[in-house]
Formats: sequence, structure tokens, C-alpha cells
Amino acid sequence: MPARTPKVLLENIMFPEGPRWHKDRLWFSDMYAHEVVAVDMQGKREVMVKVPQQPSGLGWLPDGRALIVSMMDRKLMRLDGPGKLTQVADLMSMTGGECNDMVVDSKGRAYVGNLGFDVHGGAPDKPGNIIMVTPDGKTRVVADNVLIPNGTVITPDGKTMIVGESRGKRLTAFDIQPDGTLKNRRVWAQLDLVPDGICLDAEGCIWIGAPSQNTAYYRIAEGGKIKDKIESDGYSAIACMLGGPKGTTLFMCDAKTGRKHEIKDRTNARIRTVEVEVPRAGLP
Repeated sequence: MPARTPKVLLENIMFPEGPRWHKDRLWFSDMYAHEVVAVDMQGKREVMVKVPQQPSGLGWLPDGRALIVSMMDRKLMRLDGPGKLTQVADLMSMTGGECNDMVVDSKGRAYVGNLGFDVHGGAPDKPGNIIMVTPDGKTRVVADNVLIPNGTVITPDGKTMIVGESRGKRLTAFDIQPDGTLKNRRVWAQLDLVPDGICLDAEGCIWIGAPSQNTAYYRIAEGGKIKDKIESDGYSAIACMLGGPKGTTLFMCDAKTGRKHEIKDRTNARIRTVEVEVPRAGLP
């Protein structure tokens, strides 16, 4: 594996999640600061909107408007202008725990995962699900019995979705049907790691942030072979995204802890960058 020296792009973060490369900037949710933030390659940051109930997954409609998962009240919101959030769908009745990550396809259909149970409150484990939300706000459960769905990607042909099941320690694939439903569930890679935020590259490998146990960023091939690894240097590896001018910049969201009660200020987390060989592909 090549020797590389990651660089710190941004500090003063509480807990970064859902990184997305969009229009020459990295967008991410600083969950416990209740902010959606965009940062350019020079480290200049801009707060795009405040989300009182904690932002998580991010995506964009074909017309360019951002979609944002509001975690605690389990809603999908749309950013209709500076600081103006509009509810697209209320997912409370369809979920057993906080909503979290999301991918939005080329038609504007949002696939929102949820934890399935009160993870931080010590509730018994229960599977979560994935809910498809159409641009006009119609909702439908398209996958159930998912063990904490987290990072999600769609292949460049738009036909396959791959989701990280954190509790299941696996990457799981589905075929996307013309109506947006998911079929032919299968294990894409069984891991000895806990996948969190993920992204896809042009060789069909998936970079994962693995925040617990052997915490680091790993490049995984279908079947589970580890092709590359970047250490998180004492931090937890939360999530990652490929972007930058050539699509070969790996943005890495590091945090000292993910436990909300232990995070006192904005010294908890950072975002680093490193150049890799294979560029990004697919969505997000």
C-alpha cells in the first residue's frame, strides 16, 4: 500500500457525518453543532443551514435543491433557499429509531436509512429499514430487516445500491427496479469491520470509514478483500467521500468520540484529505 501523508483540511468540528462532494466543495453534517457545512479545497467553510433536530444524510434533487435528513424528528427536509427548510416527508411512523444516512438517485428519489431502535438509550437491538421518498413526498419501505443501515452508494449505471450494515458488519447490495424499489438482496462483502460512511470508486471498490475496533479507512473489493488502508491516527474513522478536482481526493471525517455526552466543544473532530489513485464513481 502506497505511503501517503494526509493533510488536515478543517478543524473546529463537533461530529462530521454524511460527507458529499458537490459543486467544488465538500458538504457535510456537523451533527451535534446542528449545522450543514460546505468547505472548499482551501479550507474555507460556510454554514449552509441550521437543522435544529440534527442533520445527517445529504443529497440533491435534479433541480439542484439540497435534501437533508433531520435525525431526531425523523423527517426529510428540502433546502429551498438560504436558511429555508421545507418538510418533504415525515418518517416517524415508519421508523423505529433515528433516521441517519441517505443517498439520492438521479431521479431525485431519496433512500433514507434509520437505526431501528434507540441506540444511545440502551434499547434492545431491532433491525432498521430503508425508506424511499419520491420528490413529491410519497414514501415506501423498500428494504427491511437492515442492521443499522449507514453509508449508501449507487453504481454509475443506476442499477445497483450498496449499503453498509453497521451491526451486520457487511456491505449489502440490491438491484434497483425501474420504480425505485429494491430487489435481489445479497451480501456484497462480509467484513470483520463495522462500516459507517462509504463511497464508491471507478474500479468498483468501496472506501469505508470503520469507526470501531480496527478503526481506519479501508478500500474494499466485492467479496471483502482489503485493497488499501489509511490509518485514522488515534481518531475514529467515521465517514469518507471521494471528490476534489480530479475525483481522487479522499476526504476523511475523523472524531475522537461519537458519544454525544462526551463531546463538549468543537475540538472533537476534523476532516483530512489524501490523494488516492482511483477516482470517484456513481452516487453520491
